Amino acid sequence: MSLLSWIVRPLAYISVPVFVLKTVAAVSPSGRYYVRIGMYVCSLTFIATWGAAIAACMASIGRRFDVNVVIARSFYLLASAVMDITVEIEGAEHLTTRPAVLMLNHQSFLDILVIGPLIPPRSSIMAKSSIRYTPLGPFMILSGAIFVDRGNNARAVRSLKAAGERMKAKRTSLWMFPEGTRHLAATPDLLPFKKGGFHLAVQAGIPIIPIVCENYFWLYRKGFFGKGVLKVKVLPPVDTTGMTAADASTLAVTVRQQMLDTLREISTKTNAMFPPAADTKIPPTVSAGSTESTTEINASPKVVPSNAPPVDELVTSKRSGGSEHGTETSTEEDEGMVLVGRPA
Repeated sequence: MSLLSWIVRPLAYISVPVFVLKTVAAVSPSGRYYVRIGMYVCSLTFIATWGAAIAACMASIGRRFDVNVVIARSFYLLASAVMDITVEIEGAEHLTTRPAVLMLNHQSFLDILVIGPLIPPRSSIMAKSSIRYTPLGPFMILSGAIFVDRGNNARAVRSLKAAGERMKAKRTSLWMFPEGTRHLAATPDLLPFKKGGFHLAVQAGIPIIPIVCENYFWLYRKGFFGKGVLKVKVLPPVDTTGMTAADASTLAVTVRQQMLDTLREISTKTNAMFPPAADTKIPPTVSAGSTESTTEINASPKVVPSNAPPVDELVTSKRSGGSEHGTETSTEEDEGMVLVGRPA
């Protein structure tokens, strides 16, 4: 079998079910939601099937830290064409900063598509250590993932320190979700941020790049899966030079506020479709269990308590207890990766 047929034949096989699914979706509005989820998962499964082989080949030639960008962008090219969903990026020039900790708000499994055009070369992701021993483990190892033992705070701290040193030495960036779990509601909002990534950035003295995807409740929610253009805004890097561990809590609050303001600013479609109700106070913005100093950080905007309307959550997220270094135990997701066992 020629190399060309080896590549083309799987594409031909997957095109048939995609065509059937699209036809069913067009004639049955009630089934369109599940059909589109099926199309999305099929696209993800197809790319994941080849992921391990691609990772092994790239690792063998010394390109392991470019595995994620190849896989993520391949998935974006396929899924965006199949689903008719594209990502429009503002501030892409900030993604060239390296090394850096990249932080994106986490809404649902659709974020995997959003990451595709965003993730820069020489990037790795953070994952809990147990992932190393799952079927996904070989791919994660080959792609240079950073594993953190979230059940042991001391080991987690050591892992974060080692990760920061490796990032500086190899000039690689780290991708993570500071909320730690998925959260999608009719009102643009963010969960409290976990602080593991902030401690890592401070200890290593590397910048944080906040990335905000608009609230896409207008495009995806329980019972509805549409199509369109998603807006993403990449904010300027936040410098951590001269900061200490005592500043991590305030840094988390500051970055969260910047991202929340941006989220509300760019979520025009959701705001138009789901007008907010009466204002109410937002709870504290850092995970419970912290008693760290909240001294104001130089060159960072003051954190002002924000107001937000009640959230009518149609997709719920699991929260877990906080810890000093963001090593909360979770049965659903880790801070640096998305689990797609079920749509949310």
